[in-house]
Amino acid sequence: MPHFSIQNRTLCAETQPLTTIADEFGTPTYVYSKAAITENYLSYANACRENGRTEHTALVCYSVKSNSNLAVLHLLSQLGSGFDIVSSGELLRVLAAGGDPEKVIFSGVGKTRDEMRLALSHGIACFNVESTSELHRLSAVAIEMQLTASISLRVNPNVDAKTHPYISTGLKENKFGVAIEDALMIYRTAASLPGIRVVGIDCHIGSQLLDDAPLLEALDKLIELIDVLAAEDIVIHHLDIGGGLGIDYEAEAPVTVGDYLTRLFRKIDTWRAEKYGGVPIKVLFEPGRSIVGNAGVLLTRVEYLKPGSEKNFAIVDAAMNDLMRPAMYQAWHGVQTVVQRDGEAVVWDIVGPVCESGDWLARARTLFLEEGDLLAIHSAGAYGMTMSSNYNTRGRAAEVMVDGNVSHLIRQRETPEQLFALEKILP
Repeated sequence: MPHFSIQNRTLCAETQPLTTIADEFGTPTYVYSKAAITENYLSYANACRENGRTEHTALVCYSVKSNSNLAVLHLLSQLGSGFDIVSSGELLRVLAAGGDPEKVIFSGVGKTRDEMRLALSHGIACFNVESTSELHRLSAVAIEMQLTASISLRVNPNVDAKTHPYISTGLKENKFGVAIEDALMIYRTAASLPGIRVVGIDCHIGSQLLDDAPLLEALDKLIELIDVLAAEDIVIHHLDIGGGLGIDYEAEAPVTVGDYLTRLFRKIDTWRAEKYGGVPIKVLFEPGRSIVGNAGVLLTRVEYLKPGSEKNFAIVDAAMNDLMRPAMYQAWHGVQTVVQRDGEAVVWDIVGPVCESGDWLARARTLFLEEGDLLAIHSAGAYGMTMSSNYNTRGRAAEVMVDGNVSHLIRQRETPEQLFALEKILP
């Protein structure tokens, strides 16, 4: 994990010891590196520029669902990012963080009328429409508001992303998008509807992709469809290839952003030169995990060591409600002690205090541990805090952003009183 390193036998975020953060803010706490987020975002922005793109012909729309903290969104907005949202709540977060609504695209299969109204009132760039019913609803809402909704159709290309089935989104069996064989008919409908302006095409086949071959296969299918649409005078102004690039959780070797974008732009440029006289098409991306995943750790403390005949358990103060991915996906996260000490290592299961056997963060890790030790759960910057809950009336963790040798509290730890403040006892 870049920008997390051992200094004087203590794990640091940038140059700030995690022991100092634990002393000041307690545990469990999510800790993010500002430098890592910046570097990961710029890997996309710089690759676009190096392949001849400007802000008018390429836009990185950060996937808000991966980490929606206002400080993260503000940082990315300052860097020039757009945003991919899936709810009105995420739109309001982007606006509160200073994001530009004209760089916002709205994805998701279940947009409500109220969400459509809010997005239209703020003038977002585009709705990624995922069904015929949604298309007709959006048309009706836009007419009521005397506005026009710019839309892309999210096309399901039936490409196997070769990832976990819960995060595969581009097969016929998935709930997302419209079948590619139905797309022409739906685009014809969209072009005829009042209050609707067709501007793009969208595709997102899944998450944690280590190889760009499925993404380039999906791109080929989108290109074919755009040509068919052009023959019917339905002009596509932008192509949204989605996100999905993976990160290194357990010694994986994901394709680099630069290599992927170079191959993608080369394919697009060849196509546009052959078919459209070199007239460019704007390209959108929806990365999330690859920007924030390896930019954060979950800091937790060992409460008890519980050796057993079958397994040894290290019971920590973080739990499945703080980091859901292991329980939900059987996901692997690296674990290391914050302070490096010499001693006999033992195989431990790292588990939390929640009353579920599924409450585990890591299994069979060989570590030298003592009660009171601090642990860092790696690669927790994406889908950690955003998927957390209050199960067992546990307040969600604090969040801290490190900038060099300075730590900023960017979300306070929840208190029990805050958790039941909205509840009422019957009279």
